[in-house]
Amino acid sequence: MWPLLGIFVGMLIGLVFPFSFPAAYARYIAVAILAGFDSVFGGLRSSIEDHFDPVIFVTGFFSNGLFAAVLTYIGDRLGVEIYYAAVFAFGVRIFQNLAVMRRYLVDRIRNRCKKPSGLS
Repeated sequence: MWPLLGIFVGMLIGLVFPFSFPAAYARYIAVAILAGFDSVFGGLRSSIEDHFDPVIFVTGFFSNGLFAAVLTYIGDRLGVEIYYAAVFAFGVRIFQNLAVMRRYLVDRIRNRCKKPSGLS
């Protein structure tokens, strides 16, 4: 619930106070957004699976973002698109987390809709 509220508040602030970044930072912002989404969806998944740990969530949020930014910076210095590795990794993890959450929700809905057997 809290991660979704954070996304909503962040989007609302972004709409009310428009701010543009220089084009030179586009890669960094894109990787930071993906790192944030990865952490949020990972937190939602662990919350659904009943093993959410706020310390793991916060440290993962910042360490993923920092590591992705460092990869992007090194790639910029070397002239190599290393940040694609972070984009790929975050993308895979985001879709894996979404798939697990979808399966959980579908199973939950199916179990609610099941009629008790043996009753007529």
